[in-house]
Amino acid sequence: MPEPKNISSDHTEEGLRNSVVVIYDGNCNFCQSQINLLRRLDIGQKQLCYLSLHDPSIDTLFPRIEHQRLMQEMHLIDQDGRTFAGSEAVKYLTRKLPLLWVAAPIVHLPGTSFLWRWLYKIVAKNRYRLAGKKCDSGGCKLD
Repeated sequence: MPEPKNISSDHTEEGLRNSVVVIYDGNCNFCQSQINLLRRLDIGQKQLCYLSLHDPSIDTLFPRIEHQRLMQEMHLIDQDGRTFAGSEAVKYLTRKLPLLWVAAPIVHLPGTSFLWRWLYKIVAKNRYRLAGKKCDSGGCKLD
């Protein structure tokens, strides 16, 4: 499967402000497969752009997000500069991508946020085992 198309240092900060930026662990095979899935769900591939947390421009573009937090959970930054992480990022995507709207009523059910946070953390911590994939580079290891 092809590697996700990433934004890179040749993209301007202005261009990034006009997109929802998904920051993910580009060294993790499981994470890359999930980004590939998001690309397929983003009809026309116009709503989201992707940036590996290992990209050298990450510290300049998003200095307020600590590296360790990026290693623990996917982050989204919307056009207004709001940051969503982990299960909140997943919930955001169920509202943003029409093909995920069917999941929105379930993940937005009142009183279930704690469940989705817990589930996200379990999957994130064990993401390479659960998917039957291994991260050769060690990029999926969470402390």
